[in-house]
Amino acid sequence: MLTGTAISVTRLIELLQGKSDRIIIDKTGFARLLDVQLTFGQDPAGEDPALFTAIQDLGLKLESGKAPVEVLVVDHVERPRPN
Repeated sequence: MLTGTAISVTRLIELLQGKSDRIIIDKTGFARLLDVQLTFGQDPAGEDPALFTAIQDLGLKLESGKAPVEVLVVDHVERPRPN
């Protein structure tokens, strides 16, 4: 369950990102604040609807697609040397 009052779409996406196995990108252009009460399950076999279905209750839609994203690649790590 996810509940919030007067939250932005950006914040909503931050909260949902941890519940999704995919990257969520805001393409709504929606700048107003939302009151949110979503109930969803991560297991499609459960009683609660999946995230993709529950988000439609807000009048939003999650679509699968491709988009460029920034990625940080760490190719080498060393411990600092003692002084």
